[in-house]
Amino acid sequence: MSPKKIIGLSLILLSMIGTYLFAPWLLIKLWLSPLPDSPQAQIEDILDYKVDGVILYIDQAGKAPEAYAAGWNNRTNEVAANPQSLFKVASISKLFIATAATKLIQAEKLDLDAPLSSLLPFTKGHISNADAITLKMLIQHRSGIPNFLDQPDYPWTDLFTENLPALELVYDLPADFEPDEKYQYSNTNYLLLGAILDSTLGYSHHQYIKEEILDPLGLKHTYSLLNEVNQDSLMSGYHIGYEPDIKSSNYVHPGGSMISTARDIAVFLRALNEGSFLNPEEQALYESLYRLEHTGLLPGYSSIARYGADLDAVIVLFINTSGGLSWSITEATYRRVVKILRKG
Repeated sequence: MSPKKIIGLSLILLSMIGTYLFAPWLLIKLWLSPLPDSPQAQIEDILDYKVDGVILYIDQAGKAPEAYAAGWNNRTNEVAANPQSLFKVASISKLFIATAATKLIQAEKLDLDAPLSSLLPFTKGHISNADAITLKMLIQHRSGIPNFLDQPDYPWTDLFTENLPALELVYDLPADFEPDEKYQYSNTNYLLLGAILDSTLGYSHHQYIKEEILDPLGLKHTYSLLNEVNQDSLMSGYHIGYEPDIKSSNYVHPGGSMISTARDIAVFLRALNEGSFLNPEEQALYESLYRLEHTGLLPGYSSIARYGADLDAVIVLFINTSGGLSWSITEATYRRVVKILRKG
């Protein structure tokens, strides 16, 4: 090994050790620091915690919605963060898929009790318990199917361009638990749901989501896949310890592929929580099946979309940084914004 490589590896190792030993103090500092007077001041404060850029959108009843931004959209070119930028919302996408599934179930085009093996016959013999796993278990993360993202061969540095190779990573693996035995979040459930929706509809569930959810709600800046957007409008993404912008990394799998703005996500989340989009029967079914809020995490992108009933407020927080303590900082920032709103 060349001296240059040895020095480079040593620097990386020292960086990792330093992060492990000293980074928790950053969180302690954030937890103990005085609460700012405004959400804008709060997101500006966290730029000192290895965060590149922040977008915050607050829709509180009785007040005009407010959009905030701090830090960099693109740090290399020193382009300031813009609250209207597109963002990879990652697993917040699952709310849209669960909503689409709900509408099809209520329309009696899907059966909650249908087994995976009948919905997708190719899974029989490849997915443990395919005969016993139901559509409902997939939606609720109670299937026991292993998470394909947890598999060591998932190619984060050269992402799959199709869904089947990701599913094949869990082919013939033992179940994590027996169907419906417990809850365990698995992205494989929603990859399979995407395939089930496609098979049921006879066309892409992305098109269905656009026609039946995005268009009726006027969500003109929400997309299912990266190739649908102009990347100039997409906020850059950064991973701690890795210098390049990774916004062009194309994650295509259902339940994690969508791109949106903070405002669009807030509009959807309020409609979902107040029951103004789904009809009463659909709303009751949805609430029996899935959550009314979500978080998202992809390399370069951390996001939270939640509704606080006590404040009657939807809060959407985007941070274009992953790795290190970035997720803990994202969660801590969200909690501090809630405290600011409660004080105000």
